[in-house]
Amino acid sequence: MVITDDPRTARVIALFEELTPADLLRLGEFYAPDARFKDPFNEVQGLPGIQAVFEHMYASLHEPRFVVHEAIVQGGQCFLVWDFLFRFKRFSSEPQCVRGGSHLQFGADGRITQHRDYWDAAEELYEKLPGVGALMRWLKRRANN
Repeated sequence: MVITDDPRTARVIALFEELTPADLLRLGEFYAPDARFKDPFNEVQGLPGIQAVFEHMYASLHEPRFVVHEAIVQGGQCFLVWDFLFRFKRFSSEPQCVRGGSHLQFGADGRITQHRDYWDAAEELYEKLPGVGALMRWLKRRANN
């Protein structure tokens, strides 16, 4: 775990690295009721929408977990650099890793008001899928020529 002297960031890192399906009922301790969340596949506002994103993660993937490598904190915001480790339920059972980052903004009460994930869906996900992956790798090679 990354060590930070910012208690808000330390709490969030612990949440993400230790997250289990049972913790989804506690997300209100970490996210404001009207918080916004955006990643390459989702854009939701409000705690129920954020909980649904994480519920879908657990329904779709085996053993999803985050490993946070860096935290940059400035004022009421932070940026986390992480690896997301998982195995697909429908496809290969091989372990997968998505590398990305999260920009978080905190409210006055220390809860997250804005959560934006940044990662390359083409490189980090589509290229790893059967069928689609071969096409994505071919397109990438063609674009680089």
